[in-house]
Amino acid sequence: MKSRSLASSKASPRRIVSRRAVRRDTRGAVPTAPGGSRTRRRSAEIVDAAARVFAERGYHGATTQDIADVLGIRQASLYYYFSSKEAALELVCTHGVEAFVAAGQAIAKGPGTAGERLSGLIRAHIAPLLDRNDYVKVFLTQRQFLPTASRRRVGQWSRNLEAIFQNVVRDGIAKREFRADADPRLVTLAILGMANWVSHWYGAEKVSVERIGNEFVALTLSGLVAKHSSGKRTR
Repeated sequence: MKSRSLASSKASPRRIVSRRAVRRDTRGAVPTAPGGSRTRRRSAEIVDAAARVFAERGYHGATTQDIADVLGIRQASLYYYFSSKEAALELVCTHGVEAFVAAGQAIAKGPGTAGERLSGLIRAHIAPLLDRNDYVKVFLTQRQFLPTASRRRVGQWSRNLEAIFQNVVRDGIAKREFRADADPRLVTLAILGMANWVSHWYGAEKVSVERIGNEFVALTLSGLVAKHSSGKRTR
């Protein structure tokens, strides 16, 4: 499996609109006007159900009827949210991964040494295994089945997250906290490949997400922190 980060297209989960307001865009999702909290909750429930179905059955084994059955609604009702199974898959990838980029940006721009911020990025990348594992699994194993245009949008989110990691590594190198010969891109791909693979074995091992994060942080910093650096190794 390629060591790509969790990311997705720039589309966001769509909310219900009236029939007169429905006009589908080129991505197959339905543009919406601002809605209330109840509408947003219902939209999130729809995408959660799609994530569950895709995670359990895979893209090819899943149908929009399966998603409707999870929710106990008519299949036709789903088309207020997405126009096709392909659009539903893109929404799952998007909805599940936008938060990774937002969290990563906040950590990267926050206080602390490069090592502390990189540690935060690693832990934030693993933490969703606790409550958003369906999204993680779908992104890592099913996005390859997206149409070309959708896959490119998803790929852009991957590159955005990779850039966040790389910039923190570069900052550590520039400040002589990390080894001068470290390659930011290779370091990033190694971290994300290691972290993404956790979804394949998490649960089979009797170990907490916190423990996994601590071990990955220690492993990364032990090979990255410059020997002369006074920066703290964050466990």
